[in-house]
Amino acid sequence: MEVTLIDSPVANVANIARALRQAGADLRVTRDAEVIAVADKIVLPGVGSFAAAMQWLREWRIDDAIRNATSRGASLLGVCVGHQVLFDVSHEMGTTAGLGLIRGEVRRFEGPLPVPQIGWNRVTFSRDPLFEGVAAGTPFYFVNSYAVSNAASEVARADYGGPFTAAVRSEKIFGVQFHPEKSSDAGLRVLRNFVQWT
Repeated sequence: MEVTLIDSPVANVANIARALRQAGADLRVTRDAEVIAVADKIVLPGVGSFAAAMQWLREWRIDDAIRNATSRGASLLGVCVGHQVLFDVSHEMGTTAGLGLIRGEVRRFEGPLPVPQIGWNRVTFSRDPLFEGVAAGTPFYFVNSYAVSNAASEVARADYGGPFTAAVRSEKIFGVQFHPEKSSDAGLRVLRNFVQWT
């Protein structure tokens, strides 16, 4: 299955590319907005700040390319900050508008636990194609200081001083706050499920 991986400078593209190929993707890596706009299956990775990710997407016109692709029925998977930018807005470093593909607001973790969250955290999920074949309560690897809580499209959650949304799905748009490429066999299974999902 052909998958278009967005070649973002605010992501570890090499790692996610390696994992997607291992998961069976026929991979095309690009930052060409015209190519992304006509793709059928897209992965948007991201690390670092929400504001930097959105600035780059706007400068390269990839924000509109993603909206055009999903509006005509393309599948999209956002990973980590790529998951966060799917939402309406983030409150990191002020207020920054996201892609607005999924309702929700990205906010900093509150409570006594150290921020950022770095490491393995158990994820509970509802029945969803993204988690087919993954055991309930499986841990995934997270690196994040910000998250969405109680997203309307939530299909998985974890807890870090309080519950937060670990994954979302709205029709063909998926997002995972964790790093599947760093999450061993379970992470590869999530990627394989997205690659094979139609």
